[in-house]
Amino acid sequence: MSGTGDDTVGSLCAVHVPRTGRGLIGRPWGPVEGEQRVDSAGSEADVPRLGRFPAVQSGQPAIERIPPSSGLIGYRGPTACAAAGITYRQLDYWARTGLLEPSVRTAYAAGAHRLYSFRDILMLKIVKRLLDAGVSLQNIRVAVTHLQSAEPGDLTGLTLMCDGATVYECTSAQQVLDLLNGGQGMFGIAVGAVWQELETALGRLHGERTDTGETLLGFDPGDELAQRRNRAG
Repeated sequence: MSGTGDDTVGSLCAVHVPRTGRGLIGRPWGPVEGEQRVDSAGSEADVPRLGRFPAVQSGQPAIERIPPSSGLIGYRGPTACAAAGITYRQLDYWARTGLLEPSVRTAYAAGAHRLYSFRDILMLKIVKRLLDAGVSLQNIRVAVTHLQSAEPGDLTGLTLMCDGATVYECTSAQQVLDLLNGGQGMFGIAVGAVWQELETALGRLHGERTDTGETLLGFDPGDELAQRRNRAG
C-alpha cells in the first residue's frame, strides 16, 4: 500500500454500528427501522481548550484567546500535515482526489493557500490511522462521508473499531466489548482522545483567522518554561 492509499484494493463497505443501532451510510447516524440507536453520553464532550493569541506588536498584550477548534481559525497545509502526522504528498493527493478537501479555503484561486479547519485535520488524523490499520481507501471514503455528517458532540463520543475490512461505529463501552469478544483482531480509535490530542498539537502551531486573515501565534508551554529557566540562569 502506498502512503496515500491510492493503490489499496477492497470492496466498499458501510460503517456499521455493532449489535444495537446498526445503520448504513447514506442515512447519517440513522438507526434501521425497529432498532434503537445508543446515543453517546452527554451532548458535548468536555475537552480542554488551549488559549491562542493573535499576532501583536512586541510588548503589547494579547487581545483574546481563541480555542484551536474554533471555526474562526484555519490552518495552512504544512500545519495540517504536522498536526495530523501525514506528508504533504498525502495531503495534496487526498485533496485532489476529493477524499478530504479543505473546508475553509481551497487552492483553486490564483495564489491562494489551502486552509483547513480543525475538523478537517481531525478527519486527516483518523484517515491516517485507518490507513495504518490496513483499511482500504475505498472503505475509508465511506467512513469519512459518514463522519463528516456528524455533530461535534456525536464525534467526541465515538469509538471507531475496525478489523482491516469493516469499520464499526461504537457509541458505548458495551459495543466495544462485544466486538472484542468476537474473537477477531480489532483496531480502535477513540475519536474524543484524538480530538484532545489535536487541540494540544494545534494550540502550539500557527493558525489564521478566517474572518480577518490575521496570523494567530501558537503557544507552547514548554518553550515558555525553557525561556524562564534561561532568564533565571
